[in-house]
Amino acid sequence: MAEAADFQGTSASPARRWLRRTGALLAGAPLLAGLLQLPAAAPAAAASGDPVSVALDSMSPNAPTDGDTLTVSGTVTNNGKQAVTGAHVGLRVGPILNTRSGINDVAQHPDELQGVSGSEVGDKYAQKFAELAPGVAEHFSISVPVDKLDLGANGVYEFGVALSGQTSAQPWQQVLGVQRTFLPWQPSDADTRTRTTVLWPLLSTVHMTAKTGAGQLQTPVFLNDDLAKELAPGGRLDQMVSLGKDLDVTWVIDPDLLASVDAMASGNYRLQGEGDTTVAGPKEHQALAKQWLASLQKAVVGKEVVALPFADPDLASLAHRGTSVTGSLSHLKDATDVAATTVKTVLHVTPSTDYAWPVNGAVDPSIMRVATSAGADRVIARSDSLQETAGLSYTPSAARPVGGGTTAVVADAKLSTAFEGDLTKAADSTLAVQEFLAQSLEINAQTDQQRSIVVAPQRLPTAAQAQAMAAAVRALQGGTWSQAQDLTAAAKAKPDPSATTRIPSTSVYPTYLRRQELPASAFEQIARTQDKLDDFQVILSDQSRVVTPFGRAINRGMSTSWRGQSDDGDAFRNGVEGWLDDLAGQVRLIDKSETKLSGRSATIPVTVQNNLVQPVGHLVLRLTSTQPTRLKIGGKAYYEQPVDIAGGHAQSVKFTTSANANGRATVIAQLYTEDGQEYGAPVTFDVKVTEVTPTVMLVIGGGVLLLVLAGFRMYTQRKRAAARQAGEGGAGTAGEDSDGPGNPEAPGDRLPEESDSAAGADDPEQPSDPAPDTAPESTDPSGTGERVDR
Repeated sequence: MAEAADFQGTSASPARRWLRRTGALLAGAPLLAGLLQLPAAAPAAAASGDPVSVALDSMSPNAPTDGDTLTVSGTVTNNGKQAVTGAHVGLRVGPILNTRSGINDVAQHPDELQGVSGSEVGDKYAQKFAELAPGVAEHFSISVPVDKLDLGANGVYEFGVALSGQTSAQPWQQVLGVQRTFLPWQPSDADTRTRTTVLWPLLSTVHMTAKTGAGQLQTPVFLNDDLAKELAPGGRLDQMVSLGKDLDVTWVIDPDLLASVDAMASGNYRLQGEGDTTVAGPKEHQALAKQWLASLQKAVVGKEVVALPFADPDLASLAHRGTSVTGSLSHLKDATDVAATTVKTVLHVTPSTDYAWPVNGAVDPSIMRVATSAGADRVIARSDSLQETAGLSYTPSAARPVGGGTTAVVADAKLSTAFEGDLTKAADSTLAVQEFLAQSLEINAQTDQQRSIVVAPQRLPTAAQAQAMAAAVRALQGGTWSQAQDLTAAAKAKPDPSATTRIPSTSVYPTYLRRQELPASAFEQIARTQDKLDDFQVILSDQSRVVTPFGRAINRGMSTSWRGQSDDGDAFRNGVEGWLDDLAGQVRLIDKSETKLSGRSATIPVTVQNNLVQPVGHLVLRLTSTQPTRLKIGGKAYYEQPVDIAGGHAQSVKFTTSANANGRATVIAQLYTEDGQEYGAPVTFDVKVTEVTPTVMLVIGGGVLLLVLAGFRMYTQRKRAAARQAGEGGAGTAGEDSDGPGNPEAPGDRLPEESDSAAGADDPEQPSDPAPDTAPESTDPSGTGERVDR
């Protein structure tokens, strides 16, 4: 039963620790530490305020075997106010630790003077200091043959580096500082080796926006240039690849990272600036990205590669807050579908997409349902979530069938969290490596039964954490109690029938993780953005130019990157939706002012502007009269016409109208998609009808009749005059002399207006003819009082 606690990674109970420490104090109390000068007086020295800190910066080899020489190095620092004299650093081998909880206990209090145990290896293997001045750090390095350590049975030994000395206030030899760690001892191959799977996560935060340039290459726009810093020599991602290439690990990759680096490698990427501005990314980063991708392609050859859904969607947030929003699960399916294609295109390997990985391996029934909804049938959980309840005395294998054809691959919590925290200091890194190896060896020593153990570290290890992880994995692979195994083999391994398969309830999901989840409003905005994208894409001639970048941006909007970063997540999703609104707004109706009709029928033009670089179509423009009794469009209340516009152009669509009465009628122009969905904002304008009345028509008709009668009278008079002139000309020369060219014509014989009337009859320009429509390329609103003739 004790080992059940060991598996959970718990330490010895506080009461037991208190009893042990109290016993040590009581045992030393009767002794006169100042007179006997025994190490038992060390607690008093610590309490006096004059401790010395000991930092163990390196330990090589991490897991020695027969014939090795162990070298430890580090620093000692006098934190007190008095100089320490007669000091020396010595090595101490403590008792063998037979349980994982015992290892935990030492790891939680590595520098407690009360915990000093074991005797020094010997003066020959010690480093002496004549004096340690206050506040001064002194370096030490000690090498000792392993056979001088008097190690016995195989197992994990407590190992300490202690500084002993004296001060003027306490002039006797005492332990003033100690650093305890672990010495794994398995000099020969174990009878049964633990099969160990180490996941090597290659993920990053979100870097790309939804914006792309208008050119054929669609230049990507990045949020910032942080990705280049990670790819640079010594950067986090550079370290993950350069360290991982020589390790037997399973690569777990976010395809979004590959897509982002590939976009940078293609060149001409841009960085988001102030407002809507962008600036060009440094050209040297293109070579940086290319080199990193080339290194990664070589590193994964022959290794198992697991592709997470694109942008690593937050499964727990989706399960707890997103499933109530229609369409949320479809985004997970899209992210899963595109994952394999992205990895294969960039890395030229075929990845496995069978795995889902909730944050920290924390699961509950809702998370399991969501995780498997997109096709994954293996969920990477962790043992501090899927806890053992059967009181096993050993750590069971990772694979657990949990029903419905789903396998929970349960990573060991203690091994998986061994490299969290700040490991920038060498001492912290060394302790993390030694504890990891100690836990691994202790797991192997629990039973002769071979088991498959999985290590799933934090998603985004720092460069220092990656270095510590790599050091531990190298030592593990070169050790004698473990053998490497890929994740698929671990998932297929025979499950332990005694291991728990019960998924914990939603109520026990860790509170600190729940507080970091994406809010429900995030999924509502994602759904709204998707609806807008669906409406927009139907009018495009090349949908991929919009659907692909926005589809991936929507995936990024539900990424684990935004856990605990609610403001940044909101800003990103707002940016995606806002940019989509801007693009959709590039196809719009041009505003119109009041239009005047001077007759019963006329043609009204409405202009549609397309400022996109690609043609648009599948649109219908509807013109609706709000007062069809006064003004009809195409003979009815509304009329529709299809719209197809080339990129960067405008088109005037003409509608025939008919007026039935004078006055002002309001007209609404609205674009629709072919499936009847409104597109964009409507344009509303007034049409002022000035219809001609019957009285005016009667007056005009009377005038025309008078003109006709007058013309007929002049015609008959002219005929008579011509006949008379012809008769007089035949009578003789007398008539000829009287009507010669020099004599003026008689009044009323010729009307000067005759030629003007004839010209007017042949003139094709009539007041009733329609005026030309607005030119297609005009994007300005119609002028005030725009007049449209019949």
